[in-house]
Amino acid sequence: MPYQNIDATLSAADVQTVKDAFALILQKLSFLVNLTAAERKIIFKTGPNSLSFVTNALTAAQINPAILPVSFSTPAFQRDVDLFTVLNELGTLATSVASQIDDTRLAVGGEAMQQATQVYTYIKAAAKMTPGLKPVAQQLGERFQRAGKSKKTAKPSA
Repeated sequence: MPYQNIDATLSAADVQTVKDAFALILQKLSFLVNLTAAERKIIFKTGPNSLSFVTNALTAAQINPAILPVSFSTPAFQRDVDLFTVLNELGTLATSVASQIDDTRLAVGGEAMQQATQVYTYIKAAAKMTPGLKPVAQQLGERFQRAGKSKKTAKPSA
């Protein structure tokens, strides 16, 4: 479904409230990590198909504690499974919000670019008759000259 033109504003106070909310989230999730590309490659992945395996293994560990070595901590395993489950839920929510922010940013940027292009068209036309507008038209036109040059210099893919 196409969206309606977006006509909204955020006050400085609202922007700060949102930033504070993100800061609070990061404070509450102070244990979050940033994996390197190498770490991401070697880490054991747990996706939707693995989740039932993990929960079944936890149940098996809880029912059969005598078969596990003393060094294995079933409570720590339980905490990892619980945290993984919560982080999955929060990740889904965060991904949804990030996607909406990105889509809205893209839509509003498109609207702004379309309006800026209209202004440029009017300025170019008015510059022919109005003293002082030619430098403004040239400045605005630089955006399109740069875009044209990058398209011309792009090499065709083989």
